[in-house]
Amino acid sequence: MCTQFYKKSVVLTLFLLIFSISAVYAQRAPSIGVFFEASGTGVTPADINNITNKIITELNSWGTLNASQGADKGEYTIRGALSIQSGNFIASAVTVNASSGQQLNEYQERGRTLNDISITSFCSSAVDKVPLPNYLLGTWRSIVNMPDGPVVCIIEFGTGRRAAVERYDTWEHKRNNALRYEGYGAGSYTYIGYANRQITVNAKQVRIDAVFSVSLALEETLPEQTNVNTGSLAIIFNSDKTSFEVVNGSLLCGRNHDGPSVYPAAVIGFSQFVKIR
Repeated sequence: MCTQFYKKSVVLTLFLLIFSISAVYAQRAPSIGVFFEASGTGVTPADINNITNKIITELNSWGTLNASQGADKGEYTIRGALSIQSGNFIASAVTVNASSGQQLNEYQERGRTLNDISITSFCSSAVDKVPLPNYLLGTWRSIVNMPDGPVVCIIEFGTGRRAAVERYDTWEHKRNNALRYEGYGAGSYTYIGYANRQITVNAKQVRIDAVFSVSLALEETLPEQTNVNTGSLAIIFNSDKTSFEVVNGSLLCGRNHDGPSVYPAAVIGFSQFVKIR
């Protein structure tokens, strides 16, 4: 009887583990149809094709959804109208859940010419309430190799914007002494998966995949790291979303008070992460 119960417990545990792993990795990009029509006079068919193609190209470049032309081509639909008012082009639209007919949001952008309309801003508003995949879900590890050993961060980004910090080492070097503290804690995060765009990093143009922010309350760390609040961290994923790099900053974890002979930077931080669960 006990043996059978043990076997069932093992099977159930394995099933739940596989299910949780699948839930993280089997994220699906939703589909969205884009349909525009002219409103009023002055708008040409070429204008309609132009803005439709711009929106589809922008949305597909994010890698988080599949956009195509047509009012009945997706799980969600962008129903738009292009007009000219007081010499300005105005693109207005609503995003609709195709299955329920529910209107998710309403928005517009304008410009002196069609090219002056911010397609990125328009598309960001269009998908604001569309459930895009969150490739940050899961448990990630970052290691900074210091002269006296590795400094480690293990953090889980969960559903509901919950962050659980399994380990958050902090490190300092002062007066020829290196000290390391193995911290832990919890907090929250935000993830913007449609922030696929080019930014300038160290005078170079870099195309990023997403932006995230974290707010962590930590224990057993250096005093300056008991609260980690870092925003607008731009990240680049590898092709299969199993590692990412923060390209415009880091999660700070230590300080070097004794110059570059110990470590070539005044501060250290976690910026390269690998998915471990």
